[in-house]
Amino acid sequence: MQEKVCLISLGCPKNLVDSEVILGLLSKEGYSITTQPERAEILIVNTCSFIQEATQEAIETILQLIPYKREGRCRLLVVSGCFPQRYGRLLEKELPEVDLFVGTGSFHKIPQILKKGKRGKSYLSGRTFLYNDRTPRILSTPSPTAYLKIAEGCSKACTFCTVPRIRGPYRSRPLSSILREAERLASEGIQELILIAQDTTAYGEDLGGKVSLQKLLRELLRIHGLRWIRLLYGYPKGVYFPNELLELIAKEDRICSYLDLPIQHIDDEILKRMGRRTRSEEIRNLLKRIREFIPSITLRTSIIVGFPGESNARFESLLEFVKETQFDHLGVFKYSQEEGTPASRLPDQIPEKLKEERFRVLMEVQRDISLKKYQKRIGERIKVLVEGEGPQIGTLRGRLESQAPEIDGVVFLKGKAKPGDWVEAQILEALPYDLIGEIERILSH
Repeated sequence: MQEKVCLISLGCPKNLVDSEVILGLLSKEGYSITTQPERAEILIVNTCSFIQEATQEAIETILQLIPYKREGRCRLLVVSGCFPQRYGRLLEKELPEVDLFVGTGSFHKIPQILKKGKRGKSYLSGRTFLYNDRTPRILSTPSPTAYLKIAEGCSKACTFCTVPRIRGPYRSRPLSSILREAERLASEGIQELILIAQDTTAYGEDLGGKVSLQKLLRELLRIHGLRWIRLLYGYPKGVYFPNELLELIAKEDRICSYLDLPIQHIDDEILKRMGRRTRSEEIRNLLKRIREFIPSITLRTSIIVGFPGESNARFESLLEFVKETQFDHLGVFKYSQEEGTPASRLPDQIPEKLKEERFRVLMEVQRDISLKKYQKRIGERIKVLVEGEGPQIGTLRGRLESQAPEIDGVVFLKGKAKPGDWVEAQILEALPYDLIGEIERILSH
C-alpha cells in the first residue's frame, strides 16, 4: 500500500517551488500525496528561516504536527528547507520529536533519505539544489498560474540578510532549461507565468552576460498560450533596467505592467549601512524613468523600518518619500536583528516599541494611498482572472494584472464563472486593499 505524504510549505514563492519539487519527486517514487495531515504516514514541513518571525512560524508549525506522530498515523516527521540549513544539528536537541532534518542542499534527495529509514538524522551538506526542466514537480498554485524559478541564491550581501549564508551565491538556470519548462507548463494549461529568484534582474550575470532578463522575456513571448508573464523581486538599480527592457514591457501586452522593486529604505546613510548597492537619487531616478516608459505601470516595493541608526529625521524622510511616490502596493517589515548578520552588530539598535510605532504609521499612510487609487477604478470595465470562490456564498475571487497572488489584494466578484476563466468585470466598490466587481461577460476559458 502506498504511504501517504502531507507537505506544509512555509515562506515565499521561491520556497513553494522547492515544495512542489519535493512533492513531484515523492510522487515519482510511488508515494501518495494528501493535503490532510491526519491521513499521512509522513509529514514534511518545508521551512523558511529568513527572519525571526519566519523561524518562529516554522517552530510553531512543527509543534502543531507533533501530536499527529504521537496519536495518529504519522511515523515520520521531516523538517526541510532553510530552518535546518541555518541552525544545523542544534535542532536535533531542540526538537527531538523530529525524525529527519533536511537542508536546502539535500531536499531533492528526500525520497532516497526516506528509504534509508532512521540511519541518519540531519542532511545539511551541499549547496542549495537548483532544479531543471527534467525535475518532477507538482503545482500547488491555483490554475492557470505557476511560478518559474530562474535562479537560486544571492551574491548581494546586504548586511541584514541571511539568504546568502543559507542559500549560497547567485546561480542562474540555463536559458534552454527555463524555456523547456515554460513550454511544458504552457502545454499543460498554465497562462500566467510568474518569474521568481532572489533577484530576477541579475539573471545571467553569472553566465558571462550571454543571457539577460530581457533576452529571457523575448524568448518566453514566443511560447503560445502564455497570457501574463509577471516579474517579482527586481533589484532597484538603474543598470538592471536598461531602456530596452522597459520598452519591451511597455510594448508587450503579455508582459504584465507590474514591477516589484524592494527598495528597503530611501535614506542614503541607512542604505549604506544596509549594504545596498544603490542610493536615494538613483532609486528616485529609476522610478521616474520607469513611469515615463510605462505610464500604466503598477509598482510594488518592500521597506524595512527600525533599521539600526534610523533616527526620527531619517524615518520622516522615508515617510515623505512614500507619500510622494504613491506606490500601488507596499510591504513594510520591522527590522529583525538576525544572529550572524553584520547589521546585528551595528550600534544604535532601535527599540521594538518604536519599530512597531513606525510600522503602524507607514501602513496607515499606505492604506490611504491604496484606497484612493482603488477608488479611482470604480466604474472601470477590466479583465480579471478568476481563481476560486469568494468569502461569501455565491461570490468569486479573482485578480487583475496589477495584483500578484498572495501578496497583493484581490477582486471579489458577483456573477457566474469557473476558476481559470478570464472575465470582463465592472468595478463597483473599493476597499483599502481589495476591489468588488460584477462579471459582465466571460472572455475565455
